[in-house]
Amino acid sequence: MRLLQKAGAVFDHIIDSLAGVAGALVIAMMLIICYAVVMRYFFHAALGWSVEVSEYIIFLLAFLGAAWLLKLKRHISVDLVLTSLKPKAQALLNIATSVLGVIICLVIAWFGAASTIDHFQRGVPVVQTLAFPKFTLLLFIPLGCFLLSIQFLRQSYDHVKAWKAIANKEQES
Repeated sequence: MRLLQKAGAVFDHIIDSLAGVAGALVIAMMLIICYAVVMRYFFHAALGWSVEVSEYIIFLLAFLGAAWLLKLKRHISVDLVLTSLKPKAQALLNIATSVLGVIICLVIAWFGAASTIDHFQRGVPVVQTLAFPKFTLLLFIPLGCFLLSIQFLRQSYDHVKAWKAIANKEQES
């Protein structure tokens, strides 16, 4: 059990660090956009790369911050049905949706990894204003989805503990 706690602490550190990187990227994007606006309006010099870099940053944000958001329970959730259920049913539905999240994220991570490896092996470039290997962007899909699947698995475990506590409380009553 101690090993799981250490692994959990390491995992938390990883996703917290990636969230910090995502936050720094948001600031960098803001600065890039401000710089582009100043250059365009005051110096009549368009920066074609600024929009492209901002698009890549937005793409990266989704995969760098998803597991952290789930850890903080800030992910999107539709609780309209959930709040109308009894606590035991809520816990069961939470378990089911978390397990489904694990499965979906692992499938996306698997196919994302396969696509990333394929693009790496074939040397596919991104051909826009900036030219670079496409796999460098695609790499964030399996990475982010794998981390998100681990967080969903941890969340599933927490929901199972909550369900057991509710079941024990009902038995005692």
